[in-house]
Amino acid sequence: MAKIQTPQAVRGTQDMFGETEERFAHVVATFERVRRLYGFKGLQLPVIEPTAVFSRSLGEATDVVSKEMYTFEDRGGDSITLRPEFTAGIARAYLTNGWQQYAPMKLSVHGPLFRYERPQQGRYRQFHQIDAEIIGAAEPAADVELLVMADQLLKELGIDDGVTLQLNTLGDTPSRDAWRTALVGYFNDHKGVLSEDSLARLEKNPLRILDSKDPKDRPVADAAPVIDDYLSGEAQDFFGAVTAGLDAAGVAWTRNAALVRGLDYYRHTAFEFVTDRLGAQGTVLGGGRYDGLIETLGGPATPAVGWAAGIERLAMLVESIAADRVDVIVFTEQTELDRLALQVSEAVRHGPRPLRTEYLYTGSPKKRYLKAKASGAWRALSVERHENAIGVVRLRDLNVTSERPMRNKISEALGVQFEFQETEIDNAYSWILIGKK
Repeated sequence: MAKIQTPQAVRGTQDMFGETEERFAHVVATFERVRRLYGFKGLQLPVIEPTAVFSRSLGEATDVVSKEMYTFEDRGGDSITLRPEFTAGIARAYLTNGWQQYAPMKLSVHGPLFRYERPQQGRYRQFHQIDAEIIGAAEPAADVELLVMADQLLKELGIDDGVTLQLNTLGDTPSRDAWRTALVGYFNDHKGVLSEDSLARLEKNPLRILDSKDPKDRPVADAAPVIDDYLSGEAQDFFGAVTAGLDAAGVAWTRNAALVRGLDYYRHTAFEFVTDRLGAQGTVLGGGRYDGLIETLGGPATPAVGWAAGIERLAMLVESIAADRVDVIVFTEQTELDRLALQVSEAVRHGPRPLRTEYLYTGSPKKRYLKAKASGAWRALSVERHENAIGVVRLRDLNVTSERPMRNKISEALGVQFEFQETEIDNAYSWILIGKK
């Protein structure tokens, strides 16, 4: 009989376990804690959306739509896409659920996204992001709040060292339109030296030429007209309010006049937190103000600002985190006491002061103590025979010295379902179960 071939994981995906999963979970847990500190409401969105959600908002000419989206026709003949980013789906939800009545809304979401691109360090075809958005607030204070929250998140993750906030303004609509016109004229005068990608972007996405990584484009892009020459007084005031807010909050920033967003619905603030610890893929968190996005989906003009960060990239920067040890392991070396050991485990897990508990029930009963000691747990509760009761529960040190606070916690936890008498047996702290056999 031919050997069955085991299917492999899809290219660009990963199975997370051990430290990799712990780092990932640490990023998500920290984000959830920080977003609550700032009053952001959690949100869950479908993984699949109508393709129009992304083709209208991101634009048919963008690489995401033209090259990277996982799009298919379902059995009903509708074009469906696995979400490549969160913002467009959040805007769709805002409109289709009638959430305009709750504006301004502070929303947060995290989960998997999908893009068909070349996998590399920190980038996968199924990847994960955390995302924070404020919809319905036109004030620069909304931009400041999001940036301050992002700064605190990076600090609480312990990865802020060597990370720089780069900031730019794209101006209001008149400023951006005037700058775009100037850029198109300038780049048309230098078409002969531009790369093929930049030539393709010239008509529909000229701002993207400014952040081109192609060496052919850099001399031209570096000498291109700058937004500051076209900023209206209103746009200058807006950017000044954002930078003043960051200064007041103690958030360090640096100006990067080449930082752009190619899509026409972006306005005013654009920003990235960058690091040199991830090689070429240096952005760990980025975003900006997108006051024109909701109009592209058929909604009214709605101010909005937000950011997103790749969980995998953030996790790569996190220093080793403490192992998620259990507080206590419960075991017995007498099989007739297995049921009692299970009861003790549940008592510790569900008492007034629950402890993280693992119940050892596999392998040779005679080797369970050694298995408990090898687990890395701090303490164990062994369930043993006792002539005057149904058993004795003994607290045994595995890798640390006994401390009364832990004894008290276990005593309280076990006291929920059992009545105990503390005694000394073989120089270990013990509780004798007083009850019926």
